[in-house]
Amino acid sequence: MPRLLRAAAAYAWRIIAVGVVVRVAFSVLGQFHRVAVAVFLGLVITAVLRPVADLLARFVPRPLAVATALVGGIVLVLGVLALVGETAADQRTGLEKEFVAGVDRIEHQLEEPPFRLPPDAFDDLQSRIGKLLSSHRSTLISTALSGASRLLEVLTVLALALFCAVFFTHSGDRQWRWWCDQLPDEARRQFTVGGRAAWRTFTGYTHGILLVAAVNAVLVGIALFALGVPLAMPLALLEFLAAFIPLIGSPIALAIAAVVALASKGPFVALLVVALIVVIGQIEGHLLHPIVMSWAVRLHPVVVALAVVGGAVAAGVIGAVVAVPLVAVVWAVYQALSGRTGEPR
Repeated sequence: MPRLLRAAAAYAWRIIAVGVVVRVAFSVLGQFHRVAVAVFLGLVITAVLRPVADLLARFVPRPLAVATALVGGIVLVLGVLALVGETAADQRTGLEKEFVAGVDRIEHQLEEPPFRLPPDAFDDLQSRIGKLLSSHRSTLISTALSGASRLLEVLTVLALALFCAVFFTHSGDRQWRWWCDQLPDEARRQFTVGGRAAWRTFTGYTHGILLVAAVNAVLVGIALFALGVPLAMPLALLEFLAAFIPLIGSPIALAIAAVVALASKGPFVALLVVALIVVIGQIEGHLLHPIVMSWAVRLHPVVVALAVVGGAVAAGVIGAVVAVPLVAVVWAVYQALSGRTGEPR
């Protein structure tokens, strides 16, 4: 038997064994994906609130500091959502008129050269859409009902995430030390080093992506407000949320803003919004991410792209959000255990 073939076979069965273990682990997580998402969100909330709670704990008891940080965070989020909803409600009447006028303007432009669509093309399209909706009315009703049940699931996951975040923020370090104490002596040090590296990378990524998302949202909000695009604040909030999906989130959110600009302000403003997509993409890719994220996440852009696409294929939007921090944490743990980060092994 050639030595090369023996070595290849030895590597092959080990890779297969690791692949089987990973597959089983993800299958188990798939069965309990709501719990996994709740724990992940709880860790995100903990990464954001723990520095605030640690600061407040210098002046007040630890439980009061945690409660103050949590209630303050909830009030801040609800205040932003209320402000966005009030802005959208105030602009509703004007938006309806602008969108109707914008759609009519687009129809007239498509009827002119070089498109030369027949005038009755849109009327025929509207009638077909109406027939399609009426013929699938039962499907739409069932989809709406399933959407209501999904909303209940989302609220349950959020409640569980907040519940976990309270205990993680209050005594997460003691919980981790208790877990390490249950392990054998030879594995305890490795788990301690790996856990320290994992949490440092996760908190760094969370703080970095929050800063990048906030800067993107501010830039988008200012630009859309200056261009007179309606719903500037809700679209800025959408940009903030979309920035949590690296590489593809911001372009998708700004594409929606471009559609709104096209329907309300015409093609020229829509082209300016498209140019905004390019500018913000360059700022995010060449300025914000290298400066803000380099100290927390050291991943090549190709790895980030593959992680986002792979996570989206495996678990949809949630997978796209979770993939990059998961890969970054795994890589940081590997580096810490292999002694490449200066951590004591």
